[in-house]
Amino acid sequence: MTPLAPKEELEKATTVLVRSPGPEELHPLRTYRRRRALELTLAVAVPALLVLLWQLAASRAWIDARVYPAPATILADGWDRAAAGELWPDVWATLRRVLGGYAAGTAAGYALGLLMGSLPLVRAALEPLLDALYVVPKLALLPIFLNMFGLGEGPQVALVAATVFFFVWISTMAAVMAVPTGHRDAGRVFGASPWQMFRHVLLPASLPSVLVGARIAAGVAVLVIVASEQIAATDGLGHLIFDSRALFQNDVMFVGIVCVAALGVIFSEVVRLLGRLLTPWAPRDRGRGQS
Repeated sequence: MTPLAPKEELEKATTVLVRSPGPEELHPLRTYRRRRALELTLAVAVPALLVLLWQLAASRAWIDARVYPAPATILADGWDRAAAGELWPDVWATLRRVLGGYAAGTAAGYALGLLMGSLPLVRAALEPLLDALYVVPKLALLPIFLNMFGLGEGPQVALVAATVFFFVWISTMAAVMAVPTGHRDAGRVFGASPWQMFRHVLLPASLPSVLVGARIAAGVAVLVIVASEQIAATDGLGHLIFDSRALFQNDVMFVGIVCVAALGVIFSEVVRLLGRLLTPWAPRDRGRGQS
C-alpha cells in the first residue's frame, strides 16, 4: 500500500463544517418582530382562555356561581363600585402604603447592602443578625409595629418597608460582592476616589442585579400589604377582600382580588421599565432580543 503524503493525510483527517445562515442572521428585525408578536399573543390568549372557561363554567352551572361568580358579574360589580366612587379609596389606601414602604425599604436596603458588600468587617458584624431576622415571617412583626406606631398608616408602611428591605439588601450585597476584582483594581490604579469608585465601577456593575431584587420586592410588597390590611386596617384592598368575604359578598371579594392582581402587575412592570431605562447596557429580561 502506498503511504499517503502528509498533505493528503491532513486533508483526510480534517472535517470542515459549513453552517448556512438562519432566519435570525438573515432577517434579525423580522425575526424579532415575529417572536414579539408570538409572545404578546400568548400573554393575552392564555389568560383570556382561562377567563372564558371560567365564564362558561359559571353559566353552565359547572361551578356554584354564588361562590365563584362569573367574570362578567365581577366586571359589572367592579364597574358599578368604581363609578360610584366606592372602590377608589381602598385602591388609593393600598397604593399609598405600598409606595411609602417600598421607597423606605429600597433606600435602606440599598444603602446597607452597598456598605456590607464593600466592607468585609461590616458584613461580618451584621450579616448573622440580618440573616436571623430575614427568616422571621414579616407578618409576625406586625404586633411589634402596632406597639411602636399605634393604629393607622405607620404599622402598614413599616411592614412593607421591612419586607422590601431584605430583598433589596440581599440582592445589593450579593451584586457588589460579585463585582470582579479586576474592575476594582483598575479603579485604584487610575486613582479613583471612593465616590468615583462607586459611580464608575460598583454602580454600573451591580445595578442590574439590584434592580432584579427590587422588582421581586415590588410584587412581595403588594402581597404583604394585602395580608396586613386583612388583620389591622379599616380600609384598603385587603380589608375589602376580608370584609366582603365575611359578609358573603363573593362578587365584591373577587373585585378586590382582581384589583390586587392588577396593582401587582402594574407596579412590577413599572419597576422593570425603570430598570431598563436605568441600565440600558444590561441584557433584556424575559428572553427578549435587542431590536
